[in-house]
Amino acid sequence: MATAEQLHESVEGLTITGLLRRNARQFAGLPALTTGIGPDAGTLSWSQLRAEVAALTRGLTALGLQRGDRMLIAMSKRAEHWIADLAAIHAGALPCSTYDTLSTEQIGAVARHSAASVLVLEGAEQMRRWQPVLDDLPRLRAVVVLDWDAAPAGDARFVSYSAVRGAVPPDDDAFEALTDAVTADQPLTLVYTSGTTGDPKGVVLSHRNVIHECLMQDHLVPVPEHPRSVAYLPMAHIAERVLGIYMPICAAGHVTICPQPDQLLPTLQAVRPHGFFGVPRVWEKLAAGLRAALAALPGEQAAAVAQARKTALELYRLRSDGKDIPADLTEPLEQLDAQVMRPFRAAIGLDDCRRAFSGAAPIPADVLEFLASMGLPVYEVWGLSETTGAATVSTPEAFALGSVGRPGPGIEVREAEDGELLVRGPVVFAGYLQADGRVEPATDAEGWLATGDVGTVDSRGMVAITDRKKEILITDGGKNIAPTRIESLLRTHPLVAHAVAIGDRRRYVTALLVLDEETAPLWARENGITTSGMAELAGHPAVLAALDEAVAEANTVLSRAEQVKKHQVLAGPWTAETGELTPKLSLRRRAIAERHADVIESMYT
Repeated sequence: MATAEQLHESVEGLTITGLLRRNARQFAGLPALTTGIGPDAGTLSWSQLRAEVAALTRGLTALGLQRGDRMLIAMSKRAEHWIADLAAIHAGALPCSTYDTLSTEQIGAVARHSAASVLVLEGAEQMRRWQPVLDDLPRLRAVVVLDWDAAPAGDARFVSYSAVRGAVPPDDDAFEALTDAVTADQPLTLVYTSGTTGDPKGVVLSHRNVIHECLMQDHLVPVPEHPRSVAYLPMAHIAERVLGIYMPICAAGHVTICPQPDQLLPTLQAVRPHGFFGVPRVWEKLAAGLRAALAALPGEQAAAVAQARKTALELYRLRSDGKDIPADLTEPLEQLDAQVMRPFRAAIGLDDCRRAFSGAAPIPADVLEFLASMGLPVYEVWGLSETTGAATVSTPEAFALGSVGRPGPGIEVREAEDGELLVRGPVVFAGYLQADGRVEPATDAEGWLATGDVGTVDSRGMVAITDRKKEILITDGGKNIAPTRIESLLRTHPLVAHAVAIGDRRRYVTALLVLDEETAPLWARENGITTSGMAELAGHPAVLAALDEAVAEANTVLSRAEQVKKHQVLAGPWTAETGELTPKLSLRRRAIAERHADVIESMYT
């Protein structure tokens, strides 16, 4: 494993533009970017990708995009999104992808704050939401539209993507000069936080931040050369920017774009990625699919699988506790895994997965243990947009249930007096973009970033997150309560997709339980329940009884102040579009409190 000094040396002097050039020269014919799967999929090699980037860079520069400008991209996951982003970097500008779920009001706030001079919009849907704010953007020079039929006639600000791409003849020397002009500490990207606990902030990350993060992951959990990966998260999400753009450039990997969430499973099956990052909700859905497959096994086969799972789980728990692994367990498990477990992982496309991570929110321990018993250990990571993604990483050699791993090489994590976790190191961002264009650092005089997360660091160096500092519930009796601990316990029941603990400035804790739109109908069929839909299921006596029991069971391990006194079952679903979740599927507590105020108040009257 690389030391902090070795990692620092390997990062020194590298830029994303330089690494893209290396790939185009050394790995010219290897696949870089594939859109979709099947016979209609299209692939760009590394040389083709860089040629497209060069063409668009020339056109954007001719439009007036300059070093230090900001450029916003509102586009679905497609090759042109990657190309536009990388072209802006070569021009010295700061690209920023925006979430598809932003309202027109939120779009206006981000566009004004960023003072973007160029927008890149995909088509009619983006035009519908963005056009009302365009006249309120004084620094806007041009709007590049991919689907030209969606652009309004007679407005000189609009120009087609194809026209920009073909506007300037090739000039290799000029493009190489732009590549060379980029420096390691230059801003690389602008990421707006998802607004879980307040208004979004513009996080500015440098080439050095990003490349350290990418090489750190490769050093900690290696994968094969030119690794395969799937890009399915929003491009505005820090995880997708690192995993879908920058890490493949650093490793000369092959990214397959999954444009629609409902295509994730067939995409995984087709690609068989070497690494996969999922937010807890994604892992819960994959686990539900595996559970359903196990339930359908005939008796003799089910017994063989159960024995293999028992052995795999025993090894996982020993590793979690930091104990030695006896050889008499590992050798038979390898054979059982190849014969019994691997086909199940192949069914979800993760039989070649060497690096399986979960992050962005706590994941229930029973989900981790179930996946580990299937030969798919998933390791938790922790970080923020402000730490370029993961600051701590769990690895096969160093992990513990309930923790998010150790700080990566060169990164320090410590507890403040009030329990807030502080981070220092090369992944900590340059600062927040200000409305006047300045980048304001958010670290103290010694370089420590206050993360807003409350947690602990144990004697093994393992970091555990207990809650968000701003999300601590303080009851009217003065008790400080971490809602995520309660919510994690409630979400272990297969009926529950989301659980929200409520109790700030209240007499006691209550909870909203939202049914899982995939597993709840399966549970209903298994229990002989026939209903006409989720709304009816949310009020069914058997469902209410099962969740009463789940809440009672959770209360047995909670302190008296933490125990849930009342709860309500909601049909859902909750999504980023309905407003209760952020695009990375975290809870929007403020929005939930507003949207479901009547239900919440009913539990206190």
